[in-house]
Amino acid sequence: MTFGAARRRERLNQAVVALLAVALLTVVGLTVLNGQSAANVLVTGLTVSQRRIADGLVSEFEQGSLASDYCDVEALGDGRGYTVGRAGLTSADGDLLEFVQDYTAVAPGNPLARLLPQLGRAARAESASTAGLAALPAAWRATCNRPLDHAIQDRIVDELYFDPALSMWRQLGLRTPLSLAALYDAMIQQGNGDDPDGVPALVRSATARAGGTPATGIGEARFLQAFLAVRRADLGHASDPSTRAVWAQSVDRVDAFSYLLRTGQWQLAAPVNLRTADYQLRLG
Repeated sequence: MTFGAARRRERLNQAVVALLAVALLTVVGLTVLNGQSAANVLVTGLTVSQRRIADGLVSEFEQGSLASDYCDVEALGDGRGYTVGRAGLTSADGDLLEFVQDYTAVAPGNPLARLLPQLGRAARAESASTAGLAALPAAWRATCNRPLDHAIQDRIVDELYFDPALSMWRQLGLRTPLSLAALYDAMIQQGNGDDPDGVPALVRSATARAGGTPATGIGEARFLQAFLAVRRADLGHASDPSTRAVWAQSVDRVDAFSYLLRTGQWQLAAPVNLRTADYQLRLG
């Protein structure tokens, strides 16, 4: 078995386990959405309630709704081809390809499977083009409400975005749920790559601006303020010209985190209240 095949088998096993977990939690009434007895269970750095609020913020910023929209599919013109699902998997970045590979391994013959060659080419070329993918919106909507689809989307979000944010949060010596949510949202939008717009580059700039990190003795508020300032400036004029215009319209999501910082909502304790020019929300 090649390394790639072994990795796909590992992801397949994770998806099946996730699907079984979803079914079990639903049966015993402990789902994230309606399970009050799970509300204070610590899950990878956040309680279930705090994670629900962090995901709600991401959903609001990405899709204009506090509820995760697993069926969302759009060509945004942001240099990433098609964007789909609860956290914006894209045809250009390869995470959409990963999803379809994993889904097809469990459910062969699904409507998305026939698009694997085109998605593979788009991911390898990091192409903004949607050529050859005209059938994607209908195929996505045909599968997006299935529990297996949700389980795989959730796993990919954790694997590619939340878990790297959690690891970085710990390495930086950060301690609060708000700081973790801010890193998570940045990972969702800007990624964990080595490009000038990626989160690692933002963290390096924020570290220089703040004079260090909490791990080296700098206060968490000072570091988070620096990170948000750096991120807002980057979104206002991204290094990648293909995303520049679209990202310039999204600085309000950073303003939302700045509001939560100013109002001392460090713990993301429900209810979280958000009042900015663009967002008037109550979460939790």
